Amino acid sequence: MDEREEEQEQKKITTMEGVASIALLPNGSISGHFIHLPHSTCYGLHGTELECERECSKGEDYRLIKLTITDFNTKKEQATVVECKGHDAARFHDIDHAHGWDKEITGMVEQKDGKERITVSFECETLKADSAAEDHIRKFMPKLAGMDAVVNVGKMTISGLDFGVDDEETE
Repeated sequence: MDEREEEQEQKKITTMEGVASIALLPNGSISGHFIHLPHSTCYGLHGTELECERECSKGEDYRLIKLTITDFNTKKEQATVVECKGHDAARFHDIDHAHGWDKEITGMVEQKDGKERITVSFECETLKADSAAEDHIRKFMPKLAGMDAVVNVGKMTISGLDFGVDDEETE
């Protein structure tokens, strides 16, 4: 297979499935990693909670997260907005609209620039708290040790990532 065929084959594989390990920090942010199986390629995950400008009526466990996905091989990042439900046992899903948030957020959600939208799905299957969470963090995310985080481990699916193109909007 030559380079052109290999490049076309990679573009066909737009959906990645694997396992994610995510630390939910007390300040509302998240940090972790996603391992794309069967290739065992590791991607970084970092998220910050977005403040709603209006009262949110979707429940107290609903929030929006700006999720940045980092390709450790190329050092490139891409960001998307996901909804997060569940308190300690989180579920992330992509959203179609973000009414009540500022234009920057709604622009990320309602992309009209012709690019494929990044979609993310995550369901917590294993919840680790207290000493189990701290042990997991010391082993896999040592920079987060002592921050009193809760760890979620579960299946994650990501589609629409394209680290092959330079993108100044991924900051």
